[in-house]
Amino acid sequence: MTQTIYHGSDHIIEKPVYGGGKPYNDYGLGFYCTFSSDMAKEWGVTKDRSGFANRYLIDTDDLTILDLNSAEFCILHWLTVLLENREFDASSPLAHAAREYLLKNFTVDYRNCDCITGYRADDSYFSFARDFISGAISYRQLNRAMHLGSLGIQFVLKSRKAFERIVFDGFETAPCEVWYPQRTLRDSSARSDYFNPDKNRLERGDIFITQIINEEMTANDPRLR
Repeated sequence: MTQTIYHGSDHIIEKPVYGGGKPYNDYGLGFYCTFSSDMAKEWGVTKDRSGFANRYLIDTDDLTILDLNSAEFCILHWLTVLLENREFDASSPLAHAAREYLLKNFTVDYRNCDCITGYRADDSYFSFARDFISGAISYRQLNRAMHLGSLGIQFVLKSRKAFERIVFDGFETAPCEVWYPQRTLRDSSARSDYFNPDKNRLERGDIFITQIINEEMTANDPRLR
């Protein structure tokens, strides 16, 4: 199957380089793309700098694609990948214990995959994940928070094999005066809903990270589905 994917950037990238990028991105080293040209345009701009949505075709036949949004995974699997790659403040005893427990019980074998599909942890969403491991919000609230503000789904090329399959197919311009307000609106909308006490109240039966640890919950626990 041939799919169209987009990469937002401040410059045109005709040939993505395997092994490039930043190791502390959500899923480690890789080429981070999206299936949405609009989302790529948002990702490619800053307040005072326009960008591009680079467009590519990729043949996914015979590629191993890990879909972290599939039914076999829960939000904690996604969170462990972030814990391995992003810098979390785990200085408190609870946050440290949460990190250790999640990495031990919800780790995903993602390093040998050709590509990964999953949530993108923008600043707001990263802070929601941090609140969860610190015990500030429940598991249900974390799941709800991850669906605020139309969170983007990213498609990440990880292996040399995947990089060999990608073909540049042109680009679309992204004026910052158009797409930066869109980007900030998405983020502010998520934060507004998250901090709205009427929309994000605690509910009877909410599960917190302390309960997950104390009851030794694992990925097959129906309460986490």
